[in-house]
Amino acid sequence: MTSLSLPVVALIGAPTDCHSSFIRGAALAPAAIRAALSSDHGNAAAESGVELGIDLQIDDRSDVPLADTLASTATDDALLFNAVIDAMAANAMPLVLGGDHAITVPVVAALDTAHGPLTILHFDAHPDLYDSYGDDPRSHASPFARILEAGHAKRLVQVGIRTLNRHCREQAARFGVEVIEMRHFSVDAVPILDGPLYISIDMDGFDPSVAPGVAHLEPGGLTVREVLAVLDRQTAPLVGADIVELCPPRDPTGVTAILAAKLVRELAALYVRNGGGS
Repeated sequence: MTSLSLPVVALIGAPTDCHSSFIRGAALAPAAIRAALSSDHGNAAAESGVELGIDLQIDDRSDVPLADTLASTATDDALLFNAVIDAMAANAMPLVLGGDHAITVPVVAALDTAHGPLTILHFDAHPDLYDSYGDDPRSHASPFARILEAGHAKRLVQVGIRTLNRHCREQAARFGVEVIEMRHFSVDAVPILDGPLYISIDMDGFDPSVAPGVAHLEPGGLTVREVLAVLDRQTAPLVGADIVELCPPRDPTGVTAILAAKLVRELAALYVRNGGGS
């Protein structure tokens, strides 16, 4: 029996990939991550020793019933926004399982209503700063342009980037984004950030050798240990997070889903360690 006094992390599935620009399949990710999280192949402990169900409660709120079409974007955004609002009303930290990276826009907008503009730590191969991509301003290549335009972030630090083209460099300069390119990466190069802290992990930020189950394979990426080391250095209160862009059809062994499930545990443990629920 889980005590109601424990810190609570709300798992919210966002099964959508209509804004994907290459290969669809990310809509299947929430189910794959849940399956890996509950599998007997591992246990419920994060590396720090924090255990799901003992040190914190996971409130799995299932998937938001998204229509997942370009025409339904406004309605789907409202559903995700309200799901995050409801989780916060229950004093739970929203941890959203995408889906493609477009889901981050309504999630951050909802968190802003309670916490004000956020500090965002973003792991990715791509900066996702396009003004529009493929004639789609809500493309999964554009979420952080929309977030910054709306004033939902006071600081954006991007880690693992290795695909900066001229347009995205101009966008980063325009918005004052702190981009830590992979070619210059070290754990110590990532600042220890102030809160309220939001963490967005795109699975293609990892090197394809450890996370092959993504639509956009980009060699030269982060190791699991590097990402965990960056997370471990963060001390600010965590108010929300997402894990996006897992593509199960490209993950036949399930190793990328297993990694995503590990990140659920590690993010939940970071929430507890940094004062979540207190």
